[in-house]
Amino acid sequence: MKKGFKESMIMETEKQSMAQRHRHILELLRRTGEMRVVDICNEVDVSQVTVRKDIKLLERKKLLFRLHGSVSLLNPYLTRDVSVSEKELIKVEEKVRIARHAATLINDTDAIIIASGTTVLSLARQLEAKQQLTVLTSALNVATVLCQNPAIEVIQLGGIVRKTSTSVNGPFIQQMLSQFSCSKLFLGVDGIDLEYGCTTSNLMEANANQYMIAAVQRTIILTDSSKFGKRGFGRICSFDKVHQIITDDKVSESVVVALEDMGVEVTVV
Repeated sequence: MKKGFKESMIMETEKQSMAQRHRHILELLRRTGEMRVVDICNEVDVSQVTVRKDIKLLERKKLLFRLHGSVSLLNPYLTRDVSVSEKELIKVEEKVRIARHAATLINDTDAIIIASGTTVLSLARQLEAKQQLTVLTSALNVATVLCQNPAIEVIQLGGIVRKTSTSVNGPFIQQMLSQFSCSKLFLGVDGIDLEYGCTTSNLMEANANQYMIAAVQRTIILTDSSKFGKRGFGRICSFDKVHQIITDDKVSESVVVALEDMGVEVTVV
């Protein structure tokens, strides 16, 4: 009788301890959005085996999502191709701050590439004072904004128009980009996953972005913090192709540290 009572007490204590860990894990994710498993282990001070069991149970309850080596509160898999007009209404202030900082990295007489997306469109609107700048772009809306400045030479890349992003894709981009060498690429993305890399929701767009990366000396990603921990359908690149990421101050500190450990310069604005 005493033995059974002791065992039941031990089991009850273990349940309470597990419930406390689960609450702690979920609270950490509410603050950070996404965390590596190893960082969670350090926070809750238990083994990776125990934490992985906890994560598996929480995933069954649909309280979090497992990734490769990390976990997130949000579904990381992007299945919807959102239109640019809808995206423009999201994180507006953050995008302006990111764009303003990115503009300081551009010098007069530079030859750069601006890809598609609402954050890089915001960058285009910050380039009014630039002189003798040459910009290659796949985005029709970016070209329209830049054409208002007579000191900026705009080269519109050609191809098949993707209407949701008002950008062009296809084999013509590869042919055109092989003729140019530019200093910087300013790239927008739909997802940044610590294990999988940088992605977009469209495979042809991802392919066009890869050719852009090959044509520049430095790749700079402009993205608001909501894109971290997400994956789009089309993989653009791993982090060894990325030199700098500019994002807003809602990004998780653990994500910043992980990216810097991989050699990426992270600028938080």
